[in-house]
Amino acid sequence: MADTLRITLAQLNQSVGDLAANVAAMLAVRQSNPDADLIVYPELMLIGYPPEDLIMKPALIERAATELENLAKATADGGPAMLVGSVFVRDGDLHNGVALLEGGRIAATRFKYELPNYGTFDEKRYFMPGPLPEPVLFKGAMLGLPICEDIWHPDVCRHLADLGAEIFICINGSPYEIDKDVLRIDGVAKRRAIDTGIPLAYLNRVGGQDEIVFDGASFVVGPEGALWVQMPDWEESVVTTVWTQTAVGSGSRWRCEPGADHELAEHPEDIYCAMVMALRDYVNKNRFPGVVLGLSGGIDSAICAAIAVDALGPDRVWCVMLPSRYTSQESLDDAAGCAQMLGVRLDTVPIAPAVDAFDGMLAPVFTGKQPDLTEENIQSRIRGVTLMALSNKFGPMLVTTGNKSEMSVGYATIYGDMNGGYNPLKDAYKTTVFAVSEWRNAHRPKIGLGPEGPVMPQRIITKPPSAELRPDQKDSDSLPPYDVLDAILQGLVENEKSVDQIVAEGHDRATVTRIERLLNIAEYKRRQAPPGVKLGARNYGRDRRYPITHGFRTGT
Repeated sequence: MADTLRITLAQLNQSVGDLAANVAAMLAVRQSNPDADLIVYPELMLIGYPPEDLIMKPALIERAATELENLAKATADGGPAMLVGSVFVRDGDLHNGVALLEGGRIAATRFKYELPNYGTFDEKRYFMPGPLPEPVLFKGAMLGLPICEDIWHPDVCRHLADLGAEIFICINGSPYEIDKDVLRIDGVAKRRAIDTGIPLAYLNRVGGQDEIVFDGASFVVGPEGALWVQMPDWEESVVTTVWTQTAVGSGSRWRCEPGADHELAEHPEDIYCAMVMALRDYVNKNRFPGVVLGLSGGIDSAICAAIAVDALGPDRVWCVMLPSRYTSQESLDDAAGCAQMLGVRLDTVPIAPAVDAFDGMLAPVFTGKQPDLTEENIQSRIRGVTLMALSNKFGPMLVTTGNKSEMSVGYATIYGDMNGGYNPLKDAYKTTVFAVSEWRNAHRPKIGLGPEGPVMPQRIITKPPSAELRPDQKDSDSLPPYDVLDAILQGLVENEKSVDQIVAEGHDRATVTRIERLLNIAEYKRRQAPPGVKLGARNYGRDRRYPITHGFRTGT
């Protein structure tokens, strides 16, 4: 029996489905930490989290079993043991679990008991819950191994404590949401530790995976609720924690020596980092050489350009100005200023020749019709086709730049400005766009590759937003002020409130009813929109799944 344990927490990125890369990452950490007794990796580290329907392929499950056996054999060298998250088949059922690899073998396995089935999670589609887990004996310490959702309910930790667990080690794949780091520590982990009198090490993965991003921010809390270790957010990190067994009354208790104490990103840096990391991993893991985007001189494209530069560096970001007859000199100047501040390539491709061609082509069938929204959308679609042509010809992924406010009410052109491969702003309301733009103009993010100092002319932030698709156009011609619109959308989307409830909060009934109508009829557009990073509790696609065709309305 040991009276000291060195437990290394490996907060790593993952590659879903790339088992070889994940194995190599785990073995690299093990090789770099030969003095550790135990190395812990995040939830489903072997196959990547979340695997979604990839997990339905028998070949993946078979390969995972083989790779886990190989990892176990690696521990025959007498070096550190490993706790590895993977999938397991028992009695024909598939489980999300964790294996203790020690002495050249799989020494123990434990399965997840509480399977989340809400929001972004649908684990009941894939896995069967395991039985309530029992502690695992490791070098004289009784380890309780709850997995992610298991600690969000009291039963699993209480059961483990009753059976003699002395240290909780909880592996996680916990996606980022605004303020979720506080909820994890204060609302969940500290409660389990205080309720049971057992310290808890919480290890989370980091990195982007399609529409969700993981912030890491792993930690260790003591039985009195003290924060013993705080690992960084938004970056890979490997920290060795030292645990000692000390006498307490007639018994003993394991305690972790105070260690790393990193400050976590505050609001709105956390949102900005989420967008940067999500775009970075999406582009890099899908092997794009870089990105291209339309730079209009407006705030949405300007902040997307800044996010792209912070994610990939200026050399991998290509901006294109696509002026029309309605584009102001102010917009041309602002786009040029933004590109200069970011240090990116900027090309100008006027769309007037294509607009004239479409006007001439459609004139015979448009005879007798006055110009309207149709002609505005043609301009947007010409820009979308042009940007996609550059993407196809040269290889960079097209970044989409529309925000959540616009997508909510359909103030976006399908097959036009909605074109692209990924949208960093998909879950960011316009008021959030203003906030992160102000922040980025005064700060450089901890994970950013872009320049210090401002990244866009201040005028981009302060001038009235405009699509510039007709003379003197302003967003306010079609929409309520964005602070009003976003408050209404927060009620309708995030909180599922009725029109009556939102009106009772002080909003105009006609406006709320109109916004609810626009929200409903724009669902078909959102179904065809590119993926984008989830920031809040109810993003479109993974969280909010409404039918396109339905007749229910809360307003009159």
